[in-house]
Amino acid sequence: MKRIYFLVPSVELAHAIVDELLLARVEERHIHILAKVGTPLGDLPEASLFQKSDFIPAMERGLAIGGITGTMAGLVAVALPTGMVLGGGAVLAIALAGAGIGSWLAGMIGLDVENSRLKNYQSAVEKGELLLMVDVPRERVEEIHQRVQKHHPEAEFEGTEPTIPAFP
Repeated sequence: MKRIYFLVPSVELAHAIVDELLLARVEERHIHILAKVGTPLGDLPEASLFQKSDFIPAMERGLAIGGITGTMAGLVAVALPTGMVLGGGAVLAIALAGAGIGSWLAGMIGLDVENSRLKNYQSAVEKGELLLMVDVPRERVEEIHQRVQKHHPEAEFEGTEPTIPAFP
């Protein structure tokens, strides 16, 4: 899946584009709108906490750092002459525990941080524009882009994000 970004100047145009996307068989759960606080979106699909915060990238970083830290701690535990004999299973268990704890803690911190991937759009959103994020399969990116631009040329295509996480 890829995420396509459009900046839309008004709520009315956002409604028209969302209707167009629904007709193109893009599920509503794959459409997210980020607007200035206090903007009445009505029945438009508002971006969730996962899209607004840095939760997913923070979890990814925490998973990597926690896994590395856990592996190092496991190797140190095996190398120390404590009288206990620890095998490779202990190293694996400590590495997995480190990865789990690291991703959980980093994710909790990431919930309080604005999404770093949306910094480029923050000034436009603060001016009153709406950021429309659409998650589509790679092979449909060009089709969706063309469809939106054809029917709504005033919507500014802002590009795509290389990949999006599968679970948010």
